[in-house]
Amino acid sequence: MSESRLWDDVDAYFATHLAPDDDALAAARRESDAAGLPPVSVTATQGKLLQLLARIQGARTVLEIGTLGGYSTIWLARALPADGRLVTLEYSARHAEVAARNIARAGLDALVDVRVGPALESLPKLADENPPPFDLVFIDADKGNNPRYLEWALRLTSTGSLIVVDNVVRGGRVADAEDTGDDVRGTRAAVELIGAHPRLSGTAVQTVGAKGYDGFALARVLA
Repeated sequence: MSESRLWDDVDAYFATHLAPDDDALAAARRESDAAGLPPVSVTATQGKLLQLLARIQGARTVLEIGTLGGYSTIWLARALPADGRLVTLEYSARHAEVAARNIARAGLDALVDVRVGPALESLPKLADENPPPFDLVFIDADKGNNPRYLEWALRLTSTGSLIVVDNVVRGGRVADAEDTGDDVRGTRAAVELIGAHPRLSGTAVQTVGAKGYDGFALARVLA
């Protein structure tokens, strides 16, 4: 058995027992595939981790940068109380339409605000609304802008908030000094900002599974 096949099998085992799809989650995957969205959504076990993190946080407000088809949005929104709020930012209007349908099918549209357009244009508008600090921010968009998204996350959070940055390993490329791809440079800049910023304490976790070799960074806002 190949290593990648083994990773897939182990992911499937964990998902079956710890993070099984229900009708709404399965439909979100199916509709996203049918619409031709790129197959880069979080896995079921990763979605469950996001949900657990939000619950551990006692999150009432969540900001997601990068909606895609709304699969991760559903996991996160299900962690919120009935009066909670999740704002999710999506660049593509077509992706946002698919996400909105998936979120509504899951019965979560009253909790979720899907905003369309470049996140670096949506974030200043969101800040101008002076929202309460977000308890959790999930960054999963274009990787070249990760440090800028992280800076905005700091502006929109407060002490005790949690920031999660997805896809920080890049198949190991993050540690290759000769790799100067925009995604790698942006990821390195975000990781290094977490390590150096006086308001943040963070770490990174490497993962293997159905999405290959990757990982995520976690950062807690200290002040």
